[in-house]
Amino acid sequence: MNITKNIKSIAKKVLEEEATAILKLADYVNEDFEACVEAILASRGRVVVTGIGKSANIAAKIVATLNSTGTPALFMHAADAIHGDLGMIQADDFVICLSKSGNTPEIKVLVPLLKRKGTKLAALVSNVDSYLARQSDFVLNATIEREACPNNLAPTTSTTAHLALGDALAVCLLESRNFSKEDFGALHPGGSLGKRLYLKVGDIYSLNAAPKVSTDATLKEIIIEISSKRLGATAVLDNSGNLTGIITDGDLRRMLSNFDNLAGITAADIMTPSPLTIDCDEYAVEALATMQKRNITQLIVTKAGTFSGFVHLHDLLKEGLV
Repeated sequence: MNITKNIKSIAKKVLEEEATAILKLADYVNEDFEACVEAILASRGRVVVTGIGKSANIAAKIVATLNSTGTPALFMHAADAIHGDLGMIQADDFVICLSKSGNTPEIKVLVPLLKRKGTKLAALVSNVDSYLARQSDFVLNATIEREACPNNLAPTTSTTAHLALGDALAVCLLESRNFSKEDFGALHPGGSLGKRLYLKVGDIYSLNAAPKVSTDATLKEIIIEISSKRLGATAVLDNSGNLTGIITDGDLRRMLSNFDNLAGITAADIMTPSPLTIDCDEYAVEALATMQKRNITQLIVTKAGTFSGFVHLHDLLKEGLV
C-alpha cells in the first residue's frame, strides 16, 4: 500500500472525526457544567488545572486561556502534585482534573489528597463512570466514541475534546465577568495583538507635523506646506481655524487636469471639502480600518472637534498593526 496516495484522505478523516466529536459535546453541556461555572465565579481562590500525560499538556493550555481572559489559574502536573507540588493549592482554590479514563494511578492517589484539603473538584473526563468522575463535585463530560488514531490508542480526539470544553468553560467565565476587550488588552500589552487593543491615535500622531493652510492660500504656499511636512497632504482651515477641507498630492495632480490657468488658484478651489477625520481618543486600529476601507494613506486627527494633526499609514506600519 502506497500511503502517500492516501495522505489527504487520512487528514480529512481525522479532521472530520474530531469535528464531529466536538459537535457532540454540546449535548453534554448540562446543569453540572453550569453549576461548575457558577462555583468558579463564587470561588475566592484560583483555578488549579491538573492532569498527566497528554492531559497535562491540554491542562496547561486551559490555564493559559483562563489567565488571559480574567480567571486567575495555575497549572499543576498530577505526578508532581503527589511529590510536593500539592502545596501550591490553597483551601479557597478550585481544582479541575483532566483525564480521559479517569482511572489512572496518579489520579487515584491525588483525588483523596485534594478532598482532604476541602477544595472543590471538577472532573473533565471522557469516562463519566470513572473513579475521578464519581469522586468529583462537578463532571464536565467530554465523552468521545473513539480516537482519531487508527489503533484507537493515541490521544487525539480526546485531547481535542478536552481542549474545546476548556475553551467553552473559559468563555462562559469571560462573559459572566463582562470581561471586555479593554480588559483583554490590559493583559496582553505585548506585540501587535496588544497594540490593537490599547494603542490610540493620540499615542502616535503627535510625532508627525501638522500641515495646514488657509482657504485663501496660494498654490505655492500649498505645495511648500505639503512638501515640507512630508505627509502627502495638508489640512485647510478657514479664518476662524475651523477645518473645511484637505488637499492631497492627488488633488494637486487632478488640478493640473482640471485647470488650464493656474494663476490665482487658492486652497478653496482644489480642496476636498468635509474630509474624513478621526478623534485622537479613537483606537489606532480604527484609523487603520478606515484607511483600508477608503484606500487612503492619511487621516486628519481632531481633538474635541478641532484640527490637531495627521495620522499616516506609515505610523501604523511602524507599530506593527498592518
